[in-house]
Amino acid sequence: MRGRRLAALPAAAAVLLLLALAAPAHAAGYRYWSYWLRSGATWTYAQTGPAMHTPADGTVEGWRFAVSEDAAATAAQPRGSADFAAICANVPAAPGRKRVALLIDPGTPADAPDSSATPPAPRTACAQLPPSASSADALAAVAKPLRYNSAGIVCAITGYPAAGCGDEISATPHSSHNGPSLGLIAAAAAIAALALAATWQSRRSRNR
Repeated sequence: MRGRRLAALPAAAAVLLLLALAAPAHAAGYRYWSYWLRSGATWTYAQTGPAMHTPADGTVEGWRFAVSEDAAATAAQPRGSADFAAICANVPAAPGRKRVALLIDPGTPADAPDSSATPPAPRTACAQLPPSASSADALAAVAKPLRYNSAGIVCAITGYPAAGCGDEISATPHSSHNGPSLGLIAAAAAIAALALAATWQSRRSRNR
């Protein structure tokens, strides 16, 4: 009887794990404005908030509104040209001031909170500021009205979107990020093998 119980434990575990693998996953994404720093021709997801960052003269920064599952790994980058000389061509350098170029990309219709809404076109702007001004100051200088939540997260730039802030979005079951990993499949196979071995050992003991 004890052998039967031991055999049933790994067998049940294998069934539960295999059922979990077969069920569709529902990873969550978030719709929000992401903040980017430009270095040469490369965008890097900012690791600090704009209020905590003090850009140097000649800096290029970007903002992109999109739906992303995992911020740094899958967040959509700003689209369009991001050349400082071109963006700030009409804003001459001034003593005691710095210039920060911004690319603001409201995203695609697929990213819009309302399926019938058309996002504004991406645009660039050049902010001229005191040397101590933050990236949040640069954004406020060229992209009002801004909307923040109680945690200081940027919810809307130039009034877009009109509502919502970092809203959670349910991912589709067919998303490429939702399938079972090879490690989970291997684990299920191993547990199934243990179940078969335990069952065989139990039967062998009874037949002696």
